[in-house]
Amino acid sequence: MTIDDIRNLHIEDFNYELPDERIAKHPLADREQCKLLLYGNHSLKGEYRFADVPRLLPHASMLVYNNTRVINARLRFRKPNNGAWIEIFCLEPFEPRDYAQAFATTGSCRWTCLIGNAKRWKNEPLHMPLAIGDRQITLTAVRGERRGNAFIVGFSWDGDDISFASVLEAVGEIPIPPYLNRATEPSDSRDYQTVYSHIDGSVAAPTAGLHFTDSVLAECDRLGIRRRELTLHVGAGTFQPVKSSTIGDHEMHTEFISVTRSLLVDLINNTTGPVIAVGTTSVRTLESLYYIGLTLLRNPDADEQELCIGQWMPYTIDAADEPDTPTALKAIVDYLDRHNADSYIGSTQIMIAPGFRYHVIDGMITNFHQPQSTLLLLVSAFVDGDWRTIYDYALAHDFRFLSYGDATLLLR
Repeated sequence: MTIDDIRNLHIEDFNYELPDERIAKHPLADREQCKLLLYGNHSLKGEYRFADVPRLLPHASMLVYNNTRVINARLRFRKPNNGAWIEIFCLEPFEPRDYAQAFATTGSCRWTCLIGNAKRWKNEPLHMPLAIGDRQITLTAVRGERRGNAFIVGFSWDGDDISFASVLEAVGEIPIPPYLNRATEPSDSRDYQTVYSHIDGSVAAPTAGLHFTDSVLAECDRLGIRRRELTLHVGAGTFQPVKSSTIGDHEMHTEFISVTRSLLVDLINNTTGPVIAVGTTSVRTLESLYYIGLTLLRNPDADEQELCIGQWMPYTIDAADEPDTPTALKAIVDYLDRHNADSYIGSTQIMIAPGFRYHVIDGMITNFHQPQSTLLLLVSAFVDGDWRTIYDYALAHDFRFLSYGDATLLLR
C-alpha cells in the first residue's frame, strides 16, 4: 500500500455495532478471570481465561508492559459568585515540562489542561480549600493562554513543602473513560491502575494491563517469560474518535515515552523468543523506537523535535531502505552513550494503521476497542485486516468490551 492508499482508508470500514450493554462498566472482581480470545496464524485458536496467558505465550517470550500510573487528573472548582462548577483536566505539564519535576514541584506549576464549562470561567482566579494530612491549605487556579482546544492553567498553593503530586492525590479524581457514562467511584482508584504501575503521568490507563495480577506475573516468571517495562504516558487523545471520513484527515495526539538503555539492549540481543507487547501503548512505543533509530542512522545529531516520530513518517520509507531492527535500536543505544544517558526520553505521534510494517513486536495483549478508533486500526494492521473475525466472535460469545472488558492475545 502507498501512503496515499493508507491516508484514503475510510474509517467507516472499521465500524461495528457495539450495544451499550456490552461495554463493561466495572471490572470483574477477580481480574485474571476475564475472558481471553487467542488469535494466531490468521485464525481464532480458542477461548480461555486471562489466567491462562503464561502458558499460552510462546516459549521464551519477552513480555513488555507500560509501567505508567494514572494520576488524579480531574479537578473540580466551584465559582464563589454563582456556584458554577469548573472542571480542570490536567493533560500534561507545561512548566516544568518534565513529569517527575512537575509532580515534585512545590508552591506552583503550570499544566496544559482541558476545561469543562470554560465559558463560565473568565479571568478570575479559582480557589479550593483542601486538607493534606492535618494541614489546611488553599489551591488556586488561574487560566492562561489557549492552546488549541486546551488552556495553560497556573496552579499555586500555600505550603512550600507540599508537592503538586500530594495536591492531586488529595483533591483530584481518577479520570475514567467518558464512554463508561458514569461518575468516578472510589473503587476506580484501585481498579483503573495496573498492579505494576509506578511512574505517574497518564490520564488514562494502559487497559490491557488491568487484567494482570501478582499471581499471573509470578506464573510468567516460573515459566521463564521475561518481563520488561517501558513508559508511555497515555493522553486524553486515546479516547478521541476519528471524526473525518478518511484517516488522512485525523491528527494523532503526541505522547511522552521513556525507554531504558537496558531494555534496548535486551531487544537487540533477543534471539530466544518473541516480543509480546502488553497494550497498544506498549506497541506504539516499541514500534516508534525502530523509527527513532532509523532517524538517528540518517542523522546522528538529530534534535528532540526531529526524533519525535510523526504520524505518517513510517509510511514514507521504502521497505528496501529500512535497516534490520537490531541495527535501528543500536543507533539509539549509541545516541544514549554519546550523551551519557541511561534512558531515551522523547515523544511519538505515530499512527499504526493497515499498511504499517511491524518491526519490533511479534504479538500483543489488548482489549476490545471502540468502533472507528485508531486503536482498532492498530489491531487491524497487526492481523492483516482480519479484525472482524475477532470482533464478530467476541460479540457473538458475550465478551465484554472496552477498558474494563475482556482481552485478546494476538500472535503472528
